[in-house]
Amino acid sequence: MTTLIPHGLHHVTAVTANAQANLDFYTRVLGLRMVKQTVNQDDVSAYHLFFADGVGSPGSDLTFFEWRLPRQQRGNNEISRTSLRVASQESLEWWAAWLKQHGVQAEPITEILDRPTLRFEDPEGQRLALVVDGGLGDPAHPWDLSPVPAEHQIRGLGPSELTIPSLFPTSQVLSKVYGLTAAGSYPDPESPAHTVHVFQMGEGGAHAELHLRVRPDLKPAQSGAGAVHHLALRVRDEDYRAWHLKLSGLGLRTSGEVDRHWFRSIYFREPQGILIELATDGPGFATDEPLETLGEKVVMAPFLEPHRAQIEAGLTPLKYDPRSLKEQNA
Repeated sequence: MTTLIPHGLHHVTAVTANAQANLDFYTRVLGLRMVKQTVNQDDVSAYHLFFADGVGSPGSDLTFFEWRLPRQQRGNNEISRTSLRVASQESLEWWAAWLKQHGVQAEPITEILDRPTLRFEDPEGQRLALVVDGGLGDPAHPWDLSPVPAEHQIRGLGPSELTIPSLFPTSQVLSKVYGLTAAGSYPDPESPAHTVHVFQMGEGGAHAELHLRVRPDLKPAQSGAGAVHHLALRVRDEDYRAWHLKLSGLGLRTSGEVDRHWFRSIYFREPQGILIELATDGPGFATDEPLETLGEKVVMAPFLEPHRAQIEAGLTPLKYDPRSLKEQNA
């Protein structure tokens, strides 16, 4: 029987209080493509925006629910930083200048695990980092309408950082349930007396790591705008049912099998409150609209289509013209 191990990050889903401003930042400044404009399937009053590479590859998705909430209160029991991969030190230096040009304050470039890293925040305080990936992970798929030159574009997701009060409960879930392995540690950049522990999927690489930041000194976080809602790990389509059987056989309380139309999911909240999803690579974002025009109109999962008029009446239309992005940043 094939050993079940996720093969990288699939997506990270965060919270914004302003979908239009969020759309503008992630397309105009970070140069990502909006590959799906839809609604939260469990709360259809909220937009769900998906940003990714040029073809909407699994492993490149950074997504947002629009919930008009106050800013999050940072602390423990949360996904605290999302990394995005770039190709080289030269790209990172380009990004440092580009972010400054667009009024985004970034920390100086540093090295974490021998990877050049540039840490910054979006306008709502979403904590982000750009990391040089050493060419590992899936091939890059640049977007020809991005305002960012192809050689510097974001290649996909990098390590997700989790801030937790204790290492053991979460590390046990990652190793015993998901098959991740310990792969070193480093001092917490924000508090060097504390340690960040690295867990990797398979042979690792920036696309296949979770970083556990152990901070027993912090109070529990309060979610809100700028927070991360959950992360998803990639599983092969053909392994999906086996994953469900495995988690059920371990007696874990999961969501069961959930069909999200563009991928299939299983959700599980680990003991310290982090929501972890398993998500398949397929069917993909081009299953219901042409690849050439992904994200340019509101689309919905089939079970929501009969309610489209009612749902759209509760949404504020977004202004989005991908063909103007390069001109707007010229």
